[in-house]
Amino acid sequence: MLVIVHTVTSGQRLLDVVGLLAADLRVQVVFTIGPDVFSNGVAELLRRIGGVTLPWHLAVREQFDLAICAAYGGIENIHAPLVVIPHGAGYNKLVSRRLDGGAVAARGVYGLSAQELVRDGTVVPSAIVLAHDAERGRLARSCPEAVAVAEVVGDASHDRLVASSCERRAYRRALRVRDEHELVAVTSTWGPGSLFGRHPGLLRRMLTELPRDRYRIAALLHPNIWFGHGIWQIRTWLADCLRYELALVPPEADWRGVLVAADHVVGDHGSAAVYGTVCGASVLLVGDAGDDVDPESAGGLLASTAPRLRLDQPLPAQLRWAAAHHHPGRHARVVARLTSAPGRFDRNMRRLMYRLMRLPQPLTVPRADPVPAPYLIGVSGHVAFKGRR
Repeated sequence: MLVIVHTVTSGQRLLDVVGLLAADLRVQVVFTIGPDVFSNGVAELLRRIGGVTLPWHLAVREQFDLAICAAYGGIENIHAPLVVIPHGAGYNKLVSRRLDGGAVAARGVYGLSAQELVRDGTVVPSAIVLAHDAERGRLARSCPEAVAVAEVVGDASHDRLVASSCERRAYRRALRVRDEHELVAVTSTWGPGSLFGRHPGLLRRMLTELPRDRYRIAALLHPNIWFGHGIWQIRTWLADCLRYELALVPPEADWRGVLVAADHVVGDHGSAAVYGTVCGASVLLVGDAGDDVDPESAGGLLASTAPRLRLDQPLPAQLRWAAAHHHPGRHARVVARLTSAPGRFDRNMRRLMYRLMRLPQPLTVPRADPVPAPYLIGVSGHVAFKGRR
């Protein structure tokens, strides 16, 4: 089996899938780095997990029994039945399309459009993994020829977040959050329209304005921020925040435990804020997603229903309001839009992979495990604390 890792973000998603084959001695897993502008950091990720890595120029010459990816660069060159999975909260990002001659076409949903899925009139993937039944209809409108290979499997991160709820106290200890503290997880996707791109001073403002005897602030930055600017640069930009005890989660740590531990999520239009709804935290969005999110996606639904953090108003009063008006089912519609197969991703995904490999499945029943405890970067820039399960 070939695992095509284009970015650290997609690699983290793919590791959830590869784990479903862990005990099967019949299957050899090989990794390769797919072509992508944000491939910085992927080599370090593969070295850290100890995966056998095949250079891309050799991977495209070999025949495999199965290949899997969560991005699209160069996938038409792979010789294997190919499975494509989403690398976020379903397919929610709208991107511009450039036609021949430089004209800009209508914006399409990244991952559901012919531009990613079709090469020379042929649908490249053997299976396109969907999280929700509603995504099949969206695919039918944007790339009808791909509907025949669509598979509604579910959402791995949703299932692992639910499975991790029992570890909330352990995650809070790993983040140095006391019982009397409320944890505010600040999440940012990447790009100029992101929270970190538009409001880089918000973290410092939270650390100085929110009472330390009540709040603890954690930052979850998209891996493209870390690897687009460089880890050294991000640590340098946030050095003063680290001195104010910002809980900065490095890009290699599992981000999902932070959401389980959080009392509040302050985010933008990225997937992390959407997944925060699964964990029961209050969610406040900063700014407007504009044309970046498909309104039919879970992220689009959250953008249309979640309250906004007003940057021209005092922050403590807004978090107190969020706590007073929050209840566990407040974002139930968003959670329901994330997956139409809750708790079944592992079973469905393993069944799909073994079908394409033409192998009988192992007799065990796969289940979602809690995610590892998060850990932090200290003032010096080194890992300050690494929690244990």
